[in-house]
Amino acid sequence: MVEQATAGEARAAQVELPVYRGISIADVIWVNSESLAQAAAEDLMAADALGFDTESKPTFKKGEESTGPHLVQLATDSKAYLFPVSCALNLDVIKGVLESKSVLKIGMGLGNDRSALKSRLGIELANVLDLGETLRGSWHKGTVGAKIAVARFFGQKFLKSKRTGTSNWAAPCLSERQKLYAANDAHVALKIYRAQLLEAASTGTIVDGQVPVL
Repeated sequence: MVEQATAGEARAAQVELPVYRGISIADVIWVNSESLAQAAAEDLMAADALGFDTESKPTFKKGEESTGPHLVQLATDSKAYLFPVSCALNLDVIKGVLESKSVLKIGMGLGNDRSALKSRLGIELANVLDLGETLRGSWHKGTVGAKIAVARFFGQKFLKSKRTGTSNWAAPCLSERQKLYAANDAHVALKIYRAQLLEAASTGTIVDGQVPVL
């Protein structure tokens, strides 16, 4: 458990931690058909809370504008759904879930996601919780990333490949490595949220019946 640590101290502490395994590829659904999109919508809209993230093809040239997001990830406790934005049949599902006021969407560092979704897809995010901001506290002063939060709540090391993170997310077919990277970005946010609520409930620090203060 990493408490009252600087970012550098948190990284050093994670070196000795066991690796966070994350979601299995068998539980990652690549949504590319009408039947899969319908099934995903039903599962996602039935949840109380979802993990959420997006991925965009990186830009490398000065002045080059991003055309992302190219992938939207939404995760339940047991499944992660990957929606390639290039697949038009996914857009109604993505919009319906992300604009839903009844389903809480949880992510980390969502500032750019909000503006990109609005400008490119006309989606107005609703009922969203950014753990990167709400987890700020006595144990970490700045914006909290997944690596620090996983170390804090699970005592494990969350591995993220920079090479995979900066790969081509606009490709028509993603590798298994890319799919797992994207799926875990969304799924881990939900797991951290659940752990946060459990800890807060045990210490009686629930705010508004939902978001704990650490």
